Amino acid sequence: MKYLLRELIGEKAPGPTPSFSVVHVIRALELLGEKPIGRNRLSQKLTLGEGATRTLIERLRSLSLIVVDRKGCAFSRKGRKLWSTLHATIPRKTVLKESGLTLAPFNVAILVKDGSSNVRFGIEQRDAALLAGAKGATTLISKNGRLTIPPDCRDLIKDFPEIHRRLVDSLKPGENDAIVIGSADTLEKAEFGALAAAWTLLDRS
Repeated sequence: MKYLLRELIGEKAPGPTPSFSVVHVIRALELLGEKPIGRNRLSQKLTLGEGATRTLIERLRSLSLIVVDRKGCAFSRKGRKLWSTLHATIPRKTVLKESGLTLAPFNVAILVKDGSSNVRFGIEQRDAALLAGAKGATTLISKNGRLTIPPDCRDLIKDFPEIHRRLVDSLKPGENDAIVIGSADTLEKAEFGALAAAWTLLDRS
């Protein structure tokens, strides 16, 4: 999975060096997982220019991940398999209100299965979210039935009981899972920040 995602944005992929990131690729796969999508709609959803979107579509097609016709882009069998693998790793997301835990008005939390072992201090996730245009990211780990904030293992349920309940109910974290919360001034940037933060955990696993 990670090899294919890297190949889509790497210099060895066919076509010019892309102006999109792995976060755009993951988001494109999410959108394709919902239903087939046209190029213009994909460009709007990814906030990418027409040329970059065309390059992304061509790379997806060159790796036999999608088929393209007049109705738009849809997964091939290989693409559907890639999406199923990715979706099993980051299966659920939820939107949170602004709070003392979050960093901006819009906040998107993503569950990363078995991601806690790749969390150090949460700084990598924050920096990745910033590069993606978000205000930052908050990282949580699930250990012994508790959600804690690294590096000092601050107990979320004591300080933010309502957020803890929302995250547990909606994301259903298991032992050693991680949760990353992207925060931004818009919902789209918060989602991109969360995906960028999640990628740092996938990329090291």
